[in-house]
Amino acid sequence: MKRYQWIIKRLIDIILSLFALLMFLPLFLFIALLIKLDSKGPVLFRQTRVGKEGKPFTCYKFRTMYVNVPDIRNPDGSTFNAEDDPRVTRVGRFLRKTTLDELPQFINVLKGDMSVVGPRPDLPDHVRFYSERHKKRLLVKPGMTGWAWIHGRNSIPWELRRDLDVVYVENYSLWLDFYILLRTIPMVLLAKGVYVPPETIQRYQESPDEKG
Repeated sequence: MKRYQWIIKRLIDIILSLFALLMFLPLFLFIALLIKLDSKGPVLFRQTRVGKEGKPFTCYKFRTMYVNVPDIRNPDGSTFNAEDDPRVTRVGRFLRKTTLDELPQFINVLKGDMSVVGPRPDLPDHVRFYSERHKKRLLVKPGMTGWAWIHGRNSIPWELRRDLDVVYVENYSLWLDFYILLRTIPMVLLAKGVYVPPETIQRYQESPDEKG
């Protein structure tokens, strides 16, 4: 990414995140109240993720699960994200389906940890298994939405998501960011790709090769 592109992208991030945080402040407070009324625990879920150049940062989301539940993952290391996951609260299920659980990440964008558009931030345990090609994901800031996000989100295999993220990095432009933002709107409104498909979960559960 050229320096002028980085500067423009950062300015856009600051403007969009400030606008979103101010505009959605009443919604933030309402969601916080619903979470507290629905189940015990903090309003925000904090987790260490990997940012640009491999630097760790604390990523924010609205809490969607009950506290002290086991961390269940698919054999490829991706988060187990089934529609009927019993660990998810009633309010959490709604927040996930509407993507409202990710609104606090505008705080990360304002702080400079993330960008509005970019590869989704990964866990440290996943990054150490990156191929040389997939390490290109770390050349840019992680984003709230991205090229992989608009091409299926959680409904596509994790390996394909990483490949699509690399395509974004290798072909970056401000126009591409604008296109991704436009494509994100119907993805959110129609709740596309929110959950891992049932057939994929069944394949994980039944395949001894993938279990091992």
